Amino acid sequence: MDKTERIQEICDGFRELCSVPYNESLKAYKEEGGKIVGTLYNQVPEELLTAAGVLPVRLRAVGSTGAEAADARFTQVNCSLVKHFYDSAAKGRFDFIDGLVSTNGCDHVRKLHENWVSVLKPAYAHMLCFPKRQGDDLQVTQLTKEIKKLKASLEEYFGVEITDEALKNAIVLHNRTRELQCALYDLRKKENPPITGAQMLAVMMAGTCMPREAYNAQLEELVELCQDAEGITDYKARVVVYGGEIDSIDFFEAIESQGALIVADSLGGYGKRSADMQISLEGDLYANIANAYLMERPAEPRLHGTRAARWEYLEKVAEEANADGYIQTFIPICDLWGYERVMFATEVEKKGLNCLVLDTEYIFTASGQTRTRVQAFVESITEGGR
Repeated sequence: MDKTERIQEICDGFRELCSVPYNESLKAYKEEGGKIVGTLYNQVPEELLTAAGVLPVRLRAVGSTGAEAADARFTQVNCSLVKHFYDSAAKGRFDFIDGLVSTNGCDHVRKLHENWVSVLKPAYAHMLCFPKRQGDDLQVTQLTKEIKKLKASLEEYFGVEITDEALKNAIVLHNRTRELQCALYDLRKKENPPITGAQMLAVMMAGTCMPREAYNAQLEELVELCQDAEGITDYKARVVVYGGEIDSIDFFEAIESQGALIVADSLGGYGKRSADMQISLEGDLYANIANAYLMERPAEPRLHGTRAARWEYLEKVAEEANADGYIQTFIPICDLWGYERVMFATEVEKKGLNCLVLDTEYIFTASGQTRTRVQAFVESITEGGR
């Protein structure tokens, strides 16, 4: 098997793990007596759960075919993501988890947590209150307190002690994950990137739904293989994707099928922003976690007063990847990313950038329409040649 074939094999394996809520890797972990805690959104400090001896798994309503169970609990102005999540939970598709940890990232997710707890009654549930703005030590101090509340909650329910040594080891493990992910992102800046954007999305999502040690081992091999891989040459334009909780590999494949190779991203849920931080091992570990998640990780619309920083980060990502254009995408009725869409349009108009805005429901079904619009966008970029 040559390098290209092995790269494809690893990426296909990651994609298979992402294709169902309860994959074979998680089943094997549970059969060995492991505990799994489902998390909602990337503001939950996974290092703390790892230190508690439980496996953090980012929940996804992959494969959902409807949201009937959510109709009685949510209004028409709730986004499709929370409806599919609740429907999947109500139908038992998340019964493999031993508990739930959420954050108040937005009103929709907070309502999801409230309904989940009050109606479905999980054995363990915790809400981590995440600050709404960056700024000074006050927010970091408050988040540190919230993280310690989560620590106490985990210790009490699971009957464990989260020692500083265990937490330090967990931080090292997750720092290594982010380091490897960033290394793979750097390799995608090449003229001929070793993997597609769809494959990269599978890589990022797989890290949230399998034991971290096994994931890191495969990721290390993938990064090594991609160092001098032949790379992709049959594309027409290089694009960067900007948006929120996008987890559809099919959506990315529809974009790339028209010659728009996704060479970078600034995604809220499973993209480069989640990997762009390292947690210090010096001093107060809990304060270090709070500082990294709140202050060091590139900001998104959930943090007020960060508009300039968000755009600066997006421009930097696009420039480093030599992108020809931007594709912004968001799930309709998402308040925060809806406002971000207005900001994005303002910057695009002011700077005369090549851009396309794509709306997609949480469960992607508009393949034909997406392909048509991306095809036209690519043609507009490539007029006169790249």
